[in-house]
Amino acid sequence: MLRGPRFLTPGAAKALLFALAREEGFDAMGIARADAIPEAAPRLRQWIAEGAHGDMDWMPETAERRAAPANMWPQVRSLVMLGLNYGPDEDPRAALAERGRGAISVYARGDDYHELIKGKLKRIASRFVPRAGGPEHVQVKVFVDTAPLMEKPLAAAAGLGWQGKHTNLVSREKGSWLFLGAIATDLDLPPDAPERDHCGSCRACLDACPTNAFPAPYRIDARRCVSYLTIEHRGPIPRELRAAVGNRIYGCDDCLAACPWNKFAVLGREARLAARDENRAPELAELARLDEAQFRARFAKSPIKRSGRTRFLRNVLVAIGNSGEAGLAPEAGRLLAHEDATVRGAAVWALARLLAPAEFARLAATHAGDPDAGVAEEWRLALTDVSPVPETHA
Repeated sequence: MLRGPRFLTPGAAKALLFALAREEGFDAMGIARADAIPEAAPRLRQWIAEGAHGDMDWMPETAERRAAPANMWPQVRSLVMLGLNYGPDEDPRAALAERGRGAISVYARGDDYHELIKGKLKRIASRFVPRAGGPEHVQVKVFVDTAPLMEKPLAAAAGLGWQGKHTNLVSREKGSWLFLGAIATDLDLPPDAPERDHCGSCRACLDACPTNAFPAPYRIDARRCVSYLTIEHRGPIPRELRAAVGNRIYGCDDCLAACPWNKFAVLGREARLAARDENRAPELAELARLDEAQFRARFAKSPIKRSGRTRFLRNVLVAIGNSGEAGLAPEAGRLLAHEDATVRGAAVWALARLLAPAEFARLAATHAGDPDAGVAEEWRLALTDVSPVPETHA
């Protein structure tokens, strides 16, 4: 606790933090006590026990630290939860109709928000600590969502919004479009009241999910979520989900975009959060041709680069297979020789969707003996699939 005339009162410290946050462009802010989310730990353990985290191995590995902020930093008393609106200036689902192009999640169309938010949090901390008594009296730590901190429940506890049925934070003022950051401190700051749930009977977000990733309201099975499948998941995308992925090549905004509370969202994003024009709906043919150096240059400073070119090409090939455009078949055919088996397998699936059966059979005659068992199985399944070839457009 702050003591003596040299130091700010808890209320003044909170006011200063909020003023600094507004100067950095944050749209929403609130304070949560470090012990504000006791129900989050058992829910997390149950979710992991069900296997709903998929192959995100870091989730069970960090579960105990993630269960409570004090498990990560015993001195923490308060968390300053901050939100930055990144609402798009158009409906991102419009890109889904452009089947020869890729749909990229809104958050990934510009620079990596992790670095942007972290820089803002560090500047707030560096200005706050000296005015609040100095580092010998005030300790702070900053977190973006790469740290084992449960930002969404904490943000709800701090009054920024509530966790909607899609499990993401929803704000009455900002809708479903908020980047979250946190400043943890050993100060006892006045907490804000949590926001109550305003979802009511609405299930727009649940019904919008293309892969039925919500087994129930407020529960998500990551193994079926397009964002997980196209970003976190290693290896082939499950065959039964590929068609539903459509042309989503990095993430999915459907459940967020469907939220009725978005109509109250006030935009006004900084230019640094604006989408790069080349990431709004890039041509699949162009993306399929990127070599490693071109991929890294094309997505420099983008979160897309962190997932790597292999997963990205896998996603592009699934989108090509869903495009119905026969003119994209040569791009998939060229990737049958790729060094990575996941890419080759996705190319097989795409070609089976685009080529007439006789043409695909001729191609299989020279390629079906792939040394990788998974790719060989893709050939076998494609050759025995009797489903009709989708209508194509040259």
